[in-house]
Amino acid sequence: MEHPKRPVNAHDQYHAHVYFDNETLAFATDLCTTVGDKFGLKVGRIHQKPVGPHTQWSCQILFSRGEFEELIPWLDKHRGDLSILVHGSTGDDLADHTTNAYWLGDAVELDLSRF
Repeated sequence: MEHPKRPVNAHDQYHAHVYFDNETLAFATDLCTTVGDKFGLKVGRIHQKPVGPHTQWSCQILFSRGEFEELIPWLDKHRGDLSILVHGSTGDDLADHTTNAYWLGDAVELDLSRF
């Protein structure tokens, strides 16, 4: 089995998508809230349904190249068993969710048909 690509700081802007389910909802909510408070980042809604190309429940975190080196190791340490998609935000949605996509934890299948 191929291991997912680990995040690299190669883009100006990023999104991180924290994936969770009903059993991990409270943990994921706390994680995302803490990220917003600790790092002063814009954190999206806690989606309790698939949204966009995301096939699981998720929450989006917006951050930049300058925040990458502190945020990514912190997320990896505190994510528990949650999978997190980290991708560049370049304006090319297909590339951002494939070529520019990196993972903390296991990769989650995305619905790329919308691109």
